[in-house]
Amino acid sequence: MIRRQWRIVRGNLASHGPDLQLARSRAGEDLPTLSAMTTGRKAPEPEAHPLDLGTAAVNFLARRDLAARSRTVYGQTLGRLVADLGTQSPVADLSGSDLAVFLERHYGHAAPATWNLNLAALRSFLAFCARHGALQADPSATIERRTLRTNPDRRVIPAAQLETLWRRDDLSLREKTFWRLAYDSAARANEVLSLDIPDLDPQAKTALIIGKGGTPRQINWYTHTAHLLARLCARRHSGPVFLAERLPRQPVASVDRDTKTGRARLSYRRAAELFATNTAWTLHQLRHTRIRELKDQGCPLPVLQKITGHTSLRTLTEHYPGPSPDTVRAYYDGTDPTARRQTR
Repeated sequence: MIRRQWRIVRGNLASHGPDLQLARSRAGEDLPTLSAMTTGRKAPEPEAHPLDLGTAAVNFLARRDLAARSRTVYGQTLGRLVADLGTQSPVADLSGSDLAVFLERHYGHAAPATWNLNLAALRSFLAFCARHGALQADPSATIERRTLRTNPDRRVIPAAQLETLWRRDDLSLREKTFWRLAYDSAARANEVLSLDIPDLDPQAKTALIIGKGGTPRQINWYTHTAHLLARLCARRHSGPVFLAERLPRQPVASVDRDTKTGRARLSYRRAAELFATNTAWTLHQLRHTRIRELKDQGCPLPVLQKITGHTSLRTLTEHYPGPSPDTVRAYYDGTDPTARRQTR
């Protein structure tokens, strides 16, 4: 069949006249045999192109197992990396010096936690590239994490100022309830804001939340906070517990909207802004202060781990404040041998 097609081609060449006789003769001489075409020959392989930085970043951020928050953080880091090194730069050409210069340029003067966060983002991206054969070794291996030197005790709100806050009568019911519930439960602010009214168990003073990493956990509160919640949620049986002041300007998912009033769920950004404006502290400081109080009250670490939702006891002992100076002094007063002998 191949020779038949070749005769047709030669015939078409012949129709163009005698000027193509030389081409015909040469074509006939160069015509390969069928066995030569089918034996011992492989089709040419397409030329392999190295994976470029822009494509790798897009593929990495498109992973389905990447959390929304991680995708945002990683996207910012990789966006700067691609802008610095170029979209078409081969991933295989990445060097430790390139990454060190990049980190120093953008995060050299940032807090150690920020440096470590962006270094971790780069390493996650590089590990992804290595799994897909674009890298043989980790070019960031020589870059070191920075030591966190923040004293967690500085994040604690003084007890006297906190008591003053609880006694203030110029605050809205929503703010009072949100702050007390966040403090009692020692939960993260975004976890408390995610609560819906059906999630609450007013009699048991508990609620089920979806914690960090999608893990469900129970939070608890005290009687005073229960009274505030009852007032805030009066005559409402569905929708978010904490609502924004105004109607949303843009469409909002039905799960984040109260069908009765049309208002949307209070956002973390707005909640954090209101707390900082009224107190000069942060919502995370409120959580730190509560954890310190629980430690002072002698809460066992396994129970504290359940309350806070931390999977690591090391996090509670290293990144959160330890017992207060008053608790340490009380310990010494209670274990003073001389004082004990005098009381006998």
